Amino acid sequence: MQHYDAIILGAGAAGLMAAATAGQRGRRVLVVDHADAPGKKILISGGGRCNFTNIGTAPDRFLSANPHFAKSALGRYTPADFLELVEAHGIAWHEKTLGQLFCDGSARQIVAMLLDECDKAVRSGGSVDIALGQSIESVTHDGTQFHVTRGGKTFATPRLIVATGGPSIPKMGATGYAYDLARQFGLKVVEPRPALVPLTLGGEETLFRSLSGVASEVVARAGKTRFREAALFTHRGLSGPAILQVSSYWRHGEAIGIDFLPDCDGDWLLAAKRAAPRTSPRRALAQHLPDRLAETLAERLALPAELGAATDKALAAAQGRLADWPFHPNGSEGYAKAEVTVGGVSTAGLSSRTMEAKAVPGLHFVGEAVDVTGWLGGYNFQWAWASGRAAGEAV
Repeated sequence: MQHYDAIILGAGAAGLMAAATAGQRGRRVLVVDHADAPGKKILISGGGRCNFTNIGTAPDRFLSANPHFAKSALGRYTPADFLELVEAHGIAWHEKTLGQLFCDGSARQIVAMLLDECDKAVRSGGSVDIALGQSIESVTHDGTQFHVTRGGKTFATPRLIVATGGPSIPKMGATGYAYDLARQFGLKVVEPRPALVPLTLGGEETLFRSLSGVASEVVARAGKTRFREAALFTHRGLSGPAILQVSSYWRHGEAIGIDFLPDCDGDWLLAAKRAAPRTSPRRALAQHLPDRLAETLAERLALPAELGAATDKALAAAQGRLADWPFHPNGSEGYAKAEVTVGGVSTAGLSSRTMEAKAVPGLHFVGEAVDVTGWLGGYNFQWAWASGRAAGEAV
């Protein structure tokens, strides 16, 4: 039986960061993953350019049953810290909208950087072995040591870091294995659900599917949470950054609201009537929106053919509807299209400083496996780096 100072389950963002951190502290580390290559979700992120962090990272940009849990790890390993690492490896980067940082080249550079950081462990007397391509058969604990069996071989360690993510994007090999392990060791799991995911429309709202491919900048709302970004109509419903953002807050059976004209003041339609009473509602809308969208919304508003023929009350009602147009999604496109998972291993049972299970010393959960979920735009990677670093420093 081989012994390691730490075994990490999962060779993704959080797992590799934890491995590099622990290895450079002189620890002998084994990273295990059933995939045939490390960092597979990193490679597909950001259209292959990896949106590796967001300079606007703050705890209020994360969903969790305990909104304070992420503060410790995020405060101790910041976007600036990760950016320093990126620049030390000579990786060119650029900032897109809303603080999102991307590689100029390829996401492969981020994976290569993490593997290089793992290799640096030897300088500190540590090591990082990465074992790929075989599923874990069992994980047990004898009170002092964890035993991980894969490929008929058993490995022992006093420290186990679970970095296997959540069930989003199953075609990449994602599973709910972390939740099974958490329950095995008596930890609670906050009900997981798909997040950052397109929403589907049914019933009378299926007519909006005819707008497939049409995009427009909107303010999307779920409850009191609002995001201003692009919304995209699809053949199944609604997508685009604004919709993906609110999907994390949306619950089945609830409505979402869309302000189609966030730059128009409250009485813009009344002003249009007075300025050009013979203008049709469709033409008035088309001055601000894509033609096909303007036509569909005008049909649903059912106003007279000319603005001048509509009462001010009817126009005011139309303005109100356009400012908070209700949609009633009948579901989402599920884990297959979800970028991340909301919910996960309950933070109530974990140390916010070390990510260690309070009731099971030596057992740590990091990354997406934990009930901490960021907004779209690099936040979830920053949580992976920060939580992985926290666990790596503790083992």
